[in-house]
Amino acid sequence: MQDNLNDKISSLKKELEHISIDNLEAKKHITALIDEIEALNEASSEDKNFIIDNIKKSIEDFETDHPRATAILNDIMVTLSNLGI
Repeated sequence: MQDNLNDKISSLKKELEHISIDNLEAKKHITALIDEIEALNEASSEDKNFIIDNIKKSIEDFETDHPRATAILNDIMVTLSNLGI
């Protein structure tokens, strides 16, 4: 299951390459999300909740402008849920 999460994180990193340089703020935000997701294993319960809320908000924010990133983030949410996070 962790391998599946790592694959999805890799997909999200690849998707970052397709986001226009004009949208630097979105790139920074997604990069920060990736860092948070990668740190989930060491995060406290409270931090995990914060990270999950951050992902949910990002899904809403990116839905229109970055549908592929949104789909990957949705997949990550499902995987995290399956991992019990």
